[in-house]
Amino acid sequence: MSTKTDDRINLEHLSADLKVVLDSINEGVHIVDASGVTVFYNRVAAALDNLDPAEVEGRHILTVFPSLSEDTSTLLAVLRTGRAAEVRQQTFTNYKGDSITTINSTLPIYSGAKLIGAIEVSRDVTLVRDLAERIVDLQAQLVAESSGRSERMPAHRAGAARFQFSDIVASSPGMLAAISKAQLAAAGNSAVLVCGETGTGKELFVQSIHNASPRRSKPFIAQNCAALPETLLEGILFGTAKGAFTGAHDRPGLFEVASEGSIFLDEVDAMPMNLQAKLLRTLQEGTVRRIGEARERSVDVRVLSSTSVNPVTAVEAGSLRRDLFYRLGVIVIEIPPLRERGEDIRLLVERFVRRYAQQFNVKVEGVSPEVMRIFADYSWPGNVRELQHAIEGAVQLLQGSCIGVEHLPPHIAMGNGAYRGGPGAGTQRAQLAAARLAPSDSSVGDGRQASGSEEEARCDIDLVATLDLVETNMITRALAENGNNVSAAARSLGLPRQTLQNRMKRLGIKA
Repeated sequence: MSTKTDDRINLEHLSADLKVVLDSINEGVHIVDASGVTVFYNRVAAALDNLDPAEVEGRHILTVFPSLSEDTSTLLAVLRTGRAAEVRQQTFTNYKGDSITTINSTLPIYSGAKLIGAIEVSRDVTLVRDLAERIVDLQAQLVAESSGRSERMPAHRAGAARFQFSDIVASSPGMLAAISKAQLAAAGNSAVLVCGETGTGKELFVQSIHNASPRRSKPFIAQNCAALPETLLEGILFGTAKGAFTGAHDRPGLFEVASEGSIFLDEVDAMPMNLQAKLLRTLQEGTVRRIGEARERSVDVRVLSSTSVNPVTAVEAGSLRRDLFYRLGVIVIEIPPLRERGEDIRLLVERFVRRYAQQFNVKVEGVSPEVMRIFADYSWPGNVRELQHAIEGAVQLLQGSCIGVEHLPPHIAMGNGAYRGGPGAGTQRAQLAAARLAPSDSSVGDGRQASGSEEEARCDIDLVATLDLVETNMITRALAENGNNVSAAARSLGLPRQTLQNRMKRLGIKA
């Protein structure tokens, strides 16, 4: 039996053993023998290429994909070199004329020391690539159309930042300090890194910095670094040259589109390390090099970036290059989470109530005292964005003029313990629900039905008193069971320690 036959038998045996597994994964798998003939082609690969496995298996790869060649096919390149190919983007046309873009990982298959084939794992990014490139093209077109206009252009124009510092609602010391620092940073040209938990308003700060800077009449371009695969993100940021890869066209990247303005790199610590190195070079040299092009292009762009974790933590965790952090974090602005800026909650509630009352054309007087108490005690893991969505939903559910507990999302209405599912959460949920739903007397002493306003007032007083009593009993019991250790009591109640301390202070409970 010939060597080629032995190799083919080995590969067919391999594909038979693994077919069930390889057909169940979400990536396309294409295996060829040493001569380039397909021996396995899973259902996802077939769906990506709009082909049937029977049309591919047993045929040479260049017969099925005539737009490829010995030089451009990654599978044939691996067969030729015997080494794994770099992860890369590839756009090709099958023999039916369909254009497909994939991101491929291609590896050699060895039997001992002998190369017997190659395997390629592909992920379809055709739609993502098309949408991303259309957005870049549209941004470039609209920015170009706007370039000749006055500096007093409408803030909602394409390639512009909408928010200003006056849009930031704050009265807490930590937030006011962050705003003051950002206002000072806006006047310069240094890179600014804004860090804060999800939902704290990082882009609000970044846009405000741009709009208060000398670059305010120039483009503001934002890109989330976690939203795209590495090869696509590189092309989006730095551009591509025709022939850089199969199907590539001359296209400017976002750094060129944002020329003379600002570029915002959201979640920059999610950017792959190879791209972080290229970004570092751009920051150092003030130039970009399109993929597949040797020419350096000068760019004058202020880089604003953000992380959802402390950047020092990101550096220590290996998700952010230390040298890049020094470049991006010339000025670092930390936005405190909402749970640390309790003074701002009432102001934010008033702002969101006005906004959504106007948007949905309803009359809303505000929120009940109990709702404000719940808001003050809640830890807000989603920060300002979570509060905003809670008010938006409550206004739409409102049947009256005042937002009550019944209008809130259940996880907020039930408090932190139920939301986090910690120890004691089930008991707390049951007791709070019983207290909130307990019927009140609906008649006055002479047997007549009480008026609506009198009934509502009496129910509100009874409800608050009942909730306070339930909380006092639960907290006192938890403290007693945990030897008056506040941290241990908080864990048993499923509450953050700070939240428990706030509730103890309000209820007059001392450990």
